[in-house]
Amino acid sequence: MSNESNCQPLRILHLEDSCVDHELACLALKRASLNFLIERVETLSDFEAALGRRPDIVLADYQLPGFTALEAWQRLVQAGLASQIPVVLLSGAIGEAAAVQAIQQGIADYLLKDSMGKLAHTISRALEVTQARREREQAALDLAASERRLAELAEHLQSSIEQERAAIAREIHDDIGGALTAVKFDLAWLSRHSPDEASQAHLRAASDMLQHALGASQRIMLNLRPPILDQGLVPALQWLADSFSRRTSIPARLQARMDRSNASREVQLVAYRTAQEALTNITKYADCSRVEMDISEDSAALTLEIADNGRGIDPAELAKPRSFGLKGLKERARMAGGWLDISSQPGRGTAITLTVPLGPSTHSAPPPEEENP
Repeated sequence: MSNESNCQPLRILHLEDSCVDHELACLALKRASLNFLIERVETLSDFEAALGRRPDIVLADYQLPGFTALEAWQRLVQAGLASQIPVVLLSGAIGEAAAVQAIQQGIADYLLKDSMGKLAHTISRALEVTQARREREQAALDLAASERRLAELAEHLQSSIEQERAAIAREIHDDIGGALTAVKFDLAWLSRHSPDEASQAHLRAASDMLQHALGASQRIMLNLRPPILDQGLVPALQWLADSFSRRTSIPARLQARMDRSNASREVQLVAYRTAQEALTNITKYADCSRVEMDISEDSAALTLEIADNGRGIDPAELAKPRSFGLKGLKERARMAGGWLDISSQPGRGTAITLTVPLGPSTHSAPPPEEENP
């Protein structure tokens, strides 16, 4: 018993109307060489007052004049001490049904008075169980706090990533895009003023490379910050589907059961990034011949599904610690107040479904400043 291992005596509150039974309990504890202090009370009012002195454990007779130990237990619960102070029934005639009811309500243990020799052991066991429960509850609280901090960190990082993407897109547009456009004009001037055929061939090659660089910069900017979202979620998803089909030669069909989205810019961005990441994963892993995208929205929720007919995902792959892409999508959905479901069977394709409930806080709002470079 933990209390025996230190100098502090075990503080016992004994709810008992019989002086004789109280003395017998004291004698049993002394015989067990238990270091204890014990206080006896007989009424509910005295019991409540004694709880203020924070005993380590309560011993309670089941039937007392005018009330039962279960009523005393309810007072303990109301005082918010049920998880801190274990209660052991010490009764002379408690039936099995009453004992089971008491245990179900939260009483730690019970002992018949004619087994008083086991009292010290019963107290020790009740204290150990209560301590273990306290530690579990504290561990659960610590875990919840840790998960909350991690979620806040993930949300902050995601927000920072989007801001950084917007900043990089602005720099590409303003600096690299401007410089490439200026070079394009210079090449055009040289082409007009150079009669040499060899020079013209080099100028045409340089113009082709420049056009490729301009196209690449445009593509990178669109991936970093999708300005097409300003035209609406459905056009943005259609652009993603068309771009995917052009790059991969895999047909991607979008079915939109809505004209425009009334969701907030944040939710629309989550839907767009989910589709973007899903199509990237399909390109890398799916080995499919068809992709179907379905977007719908009503007053309750926005739902987006991206499905392919590829090789599917093995459950073991989903459980891999480093499957960050799908985990990132789930975290995005969670931060938006929604959830992400992944349905897949090897050889029968994969379907990723994003669902985000739409409440007052998730309907259209002006986009954040960083999304408007």
